[in-house]
Order: sequence, then C-alpha cells, then structure tokens
Amino acid sequence: MCANRQTKMARTRALLTERDRELLADEEGGNRRYQAISEIRSRINDELSTDVEVLKENHPELLEELREVVCDEE
Repeated sequence: MCANRQTKMARTRALLTERDRELLADEEGGNRRYQAISEIRSRINDELSTDVEVLKENHPELLEELREVVCDEE
C-alpha cells in the first residue's frame, strides 16, 4: 500500500505541488504566494532546463511529448 501511495504522489506533481496551485489561485496570498512564485520560477529555470537537456540527450521522443503538452496552442 505504501508503494501505491508513493506512485500516486509522484504522479500528482509535474511542476506545481498542490500547495503551489492553491497559492497561485489565491490572489490575496501575500508573502506565501510570492515565495511560491519564486520557487516555481526556480524550478522552471533550473530543474526543468536540466530535465529538458537530459531528455534531449537520452530520450528525444519523451522530449517531443513534453513539447506537445507545453506548447499546445489552446
């Protein structure tokens, strides 16, 4: 059961945590919202950039799937 919970937890987060989503939705969130935005920006600029490079070098098909999701024109 613990492994199942870990799998579920790992699958629920891509870029934002549930708390990040809550704070972003709360325009009156003040300092906590500002901190969340800063942390998300760091993930985008640092971690996501690194992940893209790893995908580019090791699994271009997955990188293309990521691009399709992120660059969707809806």
